[in-house]
Amino acid sequence: MKILIAEDDVHIRNGLNDMLSREGYSIITAENGKVALAKYQQEQPDFIILDIMMPELDGYSVCKEIRKNDEHTPVVFLSAKGEEIDKVLGLELGADDYINKPFGIHEVRARIKTIARRCLKAKQNSPDQIFQFGDLLVSPAELCAKRGQQVIELSLREIKILMCLWQHRNQVVSRDMLFDCAWGYDYVPNSRTLDQHISKLRKLLELDPVTPMLIKTIHGAGYRYQE
Repeated sequence: MKILIAEDDVHIRNGLNDMLSREGYSIITAENGKVALAKYQQEQPDFIILDIMMPELDGYSVCKEIRKNDEHTPVVFLSAKGEEIDKVLGLELGADDYINKPFGIHEVRARIKTIARRCLKAKQNSPDQIFQFGDLLVSPAELCAKRGQQVIELSLREIKILMCLWQHRNQVVSRDMLFDCAWGYDYVPNSRTLDQHISKLRKLLELDPVTPMLIKTIHGAGYRYQE
């Protein structure tokens, strides 16, 4: 998961960077609100931690800009502004949580994990979200993918597989995770079932199914969609 940390205090920024990097997260940092907004647009992080009182552009304004087009990426405010009205304003602007400074590093880590898990689940359950998969536009609501004027019909399960790969793009997605996304946690998988679905998807979507470019096999680990 890629996390953007926007914080003008270099000690707090570096401390969060070190702690979350050790947890295995990919970290982007910004020293003010203007840089934070630019890096959000360039890097498309999966999670955002925002200080409120930052130079150039405050955290409230950054959150407001992000929420104009993005309702899903989790945003957490970190702030020394501890009044109730500050928290209410932050949450009404679309933040998912509000943590007061000074904070405990373990508390921040636990809250990030909880919010990320909840938001990912909500995202997976959002069937109407159109997303771009390579040169295809995938429309879950219409159960199809479109390449220019070409329309490719897909099943709901095939859509779920694509969505799971897209949500974890540029990462290796394990077979177990794909089973959980597309079949549910209670499904007892047959090892060939997933391979058959991936094979069918390649025949439908790849320009050359023999040399797939959209869905890569990572031997011994799973599959990957590389943007």
